Amino acid sequence: MPLRTSFSLPDRELTAPLFFIGPDVVESREFVLEVATRVQEIAEARGISVVFKASFEKANRSSASSYRGPGIEEGLSVLDEVRRTTGLPVMSDIHGLEQIDAAAQVLDVIQIPAFLSRQNALLEAVAATGRTVNLKKGQFLSPWDIPARVDVLRSAGAHEVLITERGVSFGYQRLINDFRVIPITHGTGAGLIFDATHSVQTPGGAAGKSGGERPFIPVLARAAAGAGADGFFFEVHPNPEDALCDGPNSLPLDSLEAVLDQITPITRVVRELPELDLQ
Repeated sequence: MPLRTSFSLPDRELTAPLFFIGPDVVESREFVLEVATRVQEIAEARGISVVFKASFEKANRSSASSYRGPGIEEGLSVLDEVRRTTGLPVMSDIHGLEQIDAAAQVLDVIQIPAFLSRQNALLEAVAATGRTVNLKKGQFLSPWDIPARVDVLRSAGAHEVLITERGVSFGYQRLINDFRVIPITHGTGAGLIFDATHSVQTPGGAAGKSGGERPFIPVLARAAAGAGADGFFFEVHPNPEDALCDGPNSLPLDSLEAVLDQITPITRVVRELPELDLQ
């Protein structure tokens, strides 16, 4: 099935493929603005649509000592500044019903974390805000579970639904991607975003924290582009080894341009391919 041509955010249209790019978490105001400025420059130079992503809070951590972010008030303030100074739309996760109203005042896209992807009351409340919803597919869900998740969101009023694929659990501390999820998701009308950085994560695989296999990020991204993904999710960091969260599976910021330049031509080729009816 061909790539989508556009995505409708509440106040703007973005072209496909759509890229979600940013650090895993808000480490500081200065850090986030530095990364966002560089991401905006890269996006403008290539004429691509980017939503800037950073979490104001990380509720799912491998250890009690892991950094969880600055919290909703400070985090949303930083993201609002990113939106105003760079012009990039912004996205972050919410973890509870009490966070939704504040998040909807700032965020262009509200993200449902993977481990909350079956919490229907949360999905329904986010859908009711009118914001674009990005549902991160849980590692415990099959491709055939996606239509029911999309139906929950659409029934509650969501207009633009995106599903982000990050693989399924395969034994201990490994994730495997089934690229059949892409055409199956297309069949629901939702956009399929491929999470190239979390897909190489090894959850809990680094002595009490998550590890990662960074060299496979461009490999999986190219494969997803060939399979027809509508967009891509990359967590980036100027110095991944110093990242406060998810450093082992983050893409070095200075490698982002090269990865984007590999993916974009593939998506253009796939968009021009004729559909094959093999029923």
